[in-house]
Amino acid sequence: MRTIPMPIRAGFAGLQGVDEIIATEDQADPMPHLLRIDSSSRRAGSHSRALPDSVEAAWRQTGGTVTTRDVTDRAIPVISRQTVTGGYAPDASITPNLRAATALSDVLIAEFQVAGTFLISAAIYNFVLPAALKLWTDQVVRINRTFALDGSALSFLLAPARAILCLAYGARVYGVGGPMEATDFRAPDLRVPLTFLGVPEVRTVAVEQTAADENTLNTNLAVAQDAARAAA
Repeated sequence: MRTIPMPIRAGFAGLQGVDEIIATEDQADPMPHLLRIDSSSRRAGSHSRALPDSVEAAWRQTGGTVTTRDVTDRAIPVISRQTVTGGYAPDASITPNLRAATALSDVLIAEFQVAGTFLISAAIYNFVLPAALKLWTDQVVRINRTFALDGSALSFLLAPARAILCLAYGARVYGVGGPMEATDFRAPDLRVPLTFLGVPEVRTVAVEQTAADENTLNTNLAVAQDAARAAA
């Protein structure tokens, strides 16, 4: 499990939801910690959720701990003017209204900072990420919380971690060399912000042809689940 740096803790002090995360971190054994992010609007029958299910089960068998954030459970709002202003405001000058506007971001970042591995699942909706997952990304990519800029110099405020992306495709046309390879924006749209946040290792596991016949689907899903467990 990674630790929340003391300067970051000071900025989070007293915020609802964050104190509990810090307390859990302080009391927990130093076991590997996984943050699972789910974004499919479907629960039952979701193939993008089936892949991380296998990873989580294997992870728990080794004694690792897991925090799950289903970004479709509660609406994550679009970044507002107040959220942006609060994100840039120095801690010494932040107002109660600005603190309230960034409170959800603080909680999501605290979850992000204590995890050593990120497990992110994503369906494909009209060629792009599910909107709820993009909104989560907007909340955790935040100056002076997860990254810093000094002139043109970029520095990372998170300890190195790794990420596993679990993706599902209805057809076998999006892979390398496929006729629709150029239209698959999900992996780059996740890989870029994760790399920007200092995550040096990002692996992608995919299941294809989820709209095919049952035998084909089951075969492809089993192969992908094995690959996902191996990636973990």
